[in-house]
Amino acid sequence: MNSSAPSSAILLVGGFGTRLQPLTFRTPKPMLPVASIPFTEHQIAKARAAGITEIVLATSFLAEVFEPYFGDGERFGIKISYAFEEVALGTGGAIANATKYLKNSGPVVIFNGDVLSSHDLKAQFELHQSQSADVTLFLTEVTDARAFGVVEMAGDRILTFKEKMENPPTNIINAGCYIFNREAIDSIPTDRAVSVERETFPELLSRGATLLGYIDTSYWLDIGNPAALLKATADLISGRAHTIAFDELLAGGSYFQSEGSLIAKSADIDPTAQIESGSVISAHASVGAQAIISGSIVGEGSRVGSDTRLVNTFVAPYFEIPSGFIASNQFFGYSE
Repeated sequence: MNSSAPSSAILLVGGFGTRLQPLTFRTPKPMLPVASIPFTEHQIAKARAAGITEIVLATSFLAEVFEPYFGDGERFGIKISYAFEEVALGTGGAIANATKYLKNSGPVVIFNGDVLSSHDLKAQFELHQSQSADVTLFLTEVTDARAFGVVEMAGDRILTFKEKMENPPTNIINAGCYIFNREAIDSIPTDRAVSVERETFPELLSRGATLLGYIDTSYWLDIGNPAALLKATADLISGRAHTIAFDELLAGGSYFQSEGSLIAKSADIDPTAQIESGSVISAHASVGAQAIISGSIVGEGSRVGSDTRLVNTFVAPYFEIPSGFIASNQFFGYSE
């Protein structure tokens, strides 16, 4: 059993993001901005900080969006390559396919493309190594576990894994970050779609493989719907959540925080406008006199007219909101 610390990762970014429509009509879910940073960039920075030196993005839907932004990874301090799925392979199939593009040996970290987490990845590594596990899952606890895969455990060892059920046996859920040994990945069929949640994990358990659970109750959020996307942004700005990528954004000087909001230095905001908590005013955007922006995302180069009030609303890049407009929980400029 290979017990070396992982230096390779796979990021599962092929989903359709149906629950996030219309935001995902032209932008894949993992590239939607969270605190003005594409979500995938938050995860890449987390991987790099934990010692990962190479990462494969497992792409499918709108795959062409990723490489122009991330390139070969040099700008992000990590080697990045791309595995494209012409047909949906499921989570397990995506992992097996992407592994072919890895250059390093040893265990592989798998990130779901829609989870914002402050969990301690190095501590998850250490647990995996300490017991020579086949797979180690990051787990967290929630009040209502019906929408998630749940586990039953004895100590650190996972006894059962059950995906999405009406009466879950526990509230300890799959939190979307796994460490796989190569032998466990090799067990995944490559000639069809496979779900790790519904097939791989239960089959490994049935064969007596060692599946461990690393429970971490620090910040965790599934960003699968627009309200969660707004919450993730607000939580990063307020400090309730933390990512290295957000630290780097602020250190770069192009954005600053103001009264719970995030504002680009290149934005043009009338002195009488109010930018309230949880809002983002992106680069080169403008906000007119007496406008009130609350918990909303104003995209790059967009224009918000005077006497406007936006609450929990998304404004697409380069879209114009006319003066006097009032909107709550709306989407502007996101068309198919």
